Formats: sequence, C-alpha cells, structure tokens
Amino acid sequence: MSKLIVKPKPRDEQGNILSVTPHSAGWKYVGFEVYSLRPGETLQSETKEQEVCLVLLSGKAKVDTAKQSFGVLGHRMSVFDRIPPYSVYVPNDDRYTVQAETALELAVCSAPGRGTYPARVIAPEDVGVETRGSGSIERHIHNILPEQKEADSLLVVEVFTPAGHWSSYPPHKHDRDNLPEESYLEETYYHEVNPGQGFVMQRVYNDDRSLDETLAVPHRHVVLVPEGYHPVSAPPGYDSYYLNVMAGPERTWKFHNDPDHEWLFTK
Repeated sequence: MSKLIVKPKPRDEQGNILSVTPHSAGWKYVGFEVYSLRPGETLQSETKEQEVCLVLLSGKAKVDTAKQSFGVLGHRMSVFDRIPPYSVYVPNDDRYTVQAETALELAVCSAPGRGTYPARVIAPEDVGVETRGSGSIERHIHNILPEQKEADSLLVVEVFTPAGHWSSYPPHKHDRDNLPEESYLEETYYHEVNPGQGFVMQRVYNDDRSLDETLAVPHRHVVLVPEGYHPVSAPPGYDSYYLNVMAGPERTWKFHNDPDHEWLFTK
C-alpha cells in the first residue's frame, strides 16, 4: 500500500481507529484522528500545544472543556445525511471530554495553537454551505472552519461528491510558501464511501512528477497530501465524502491550478 494512505485499525482502548501525527506523516503542522465510541464511552485528552477541532461525524455526545460545558451535541447519524455537523473548537493548553450518548464517530483535527481564541461550539447554522462546479465536477461543501472563522492554524472543510463526479478538480496545489500567489498547507483527506464496499480514486502528483501516485482509496482511509495536486474521482454507484484538514505557516488557502488543466475554468 502507498505510504500516502493511512488505513484504519481495530479500536484501541480509547476507541481510536485512525491516527496521523506530524511525525508519522513526515511533516510539521497537521494531525488527524478518528475515534469510534460506543454509547456511554468517554474520551479525554489534553490539547497541550495544539488547537483542536472536534467534528462529530455521526452520533451525539456531551462535550466539555476545562472551562465550559457545551451539553449534548450532534444530530446527524451518518455523514451521508449531507447536513452540516456539530463541531467544537478547543484552543491549546486546554482539555476536552467527549462522552458518547449514541454510537459516535468523532474526528479530532489538530495543528499548532497560540491561545488566541476561546473554546466554542461550531453549530450547523455556523457552517458555510456551498456548491462548487457544475456537471460532472459539481460537489457540495461544508465550510466548518474556513479562514474567515477564528482559529490560529486549522482549516477544516467537508465535501460530498456524487457518484460519477470529480472533486478537488480541476487539479490544484498549495505547497509553496509564496504568498500572495500560493500558501504552503499540509492536508489530510479522510474518505468515506457509500456503499461502504466501494472506493474512490485520488491522484497526488507534482510538477516534475517526482511524486506521482494514483490511489484506489477504500472507505474510512486517509490520504496524506504533503505536496502537489490531488484530484478525487467518485466511481459510478458510489457517493464520496471526505473531511479535509489543512494547516501551514500562514492560515490562508491560496492555491495554484495545474496549468495543463486550467483551460477547464473557461468552459
């Protein structure tokens, strides 16, 4: 299996099934985990030097931080309900407790924090909803933590790509710290597929093709994007969901299109 794919593992004693750290990914900023909790189970963690965005992928949970109790959150039972999730932003030097009220799938997105902003709930009505593209490149976006919203490093977005459609397309990249033209952002793609026996295709490649991999990505796997372009295709019959986490030295998303395919923007 490609080094760019992180596959799920059996639940550990905390309910963790996926883990990406800056060390394991070979980069500096982005961390990502998924926990699968049973009703009544509790996850507790210190944020230390990281800010965290807790995304309730599916299920309901009671969420507390060191200073605040947010009560029971959550309303969608599957990411394919295609409604915005509840999320919780937690700054560095804080802690969080998540107690599952139902079966719970929880994503923990992390990046370096500076303690600028307090913990808060990101409710469904706070999530920006948009449709990008048209025809076979139409997809649906939930902007959970875009650059217009308060955070020190994290950018978090989820995308629904209908069967037979392309996403993150035409191809773009953000791997040069060269503002205002382009920002350096590491990125993870957490993929879910409906029905779950399916897969999506994702290509990760750079300009000189020193990196050029085409990946068949199964349900509940993560793709690492350390550099390069990274389009996604959902095969006929299988709807695609992915959760993106991005972070870098500057919290802004300035991307560069693949010049070979930029003509598609004029269609």
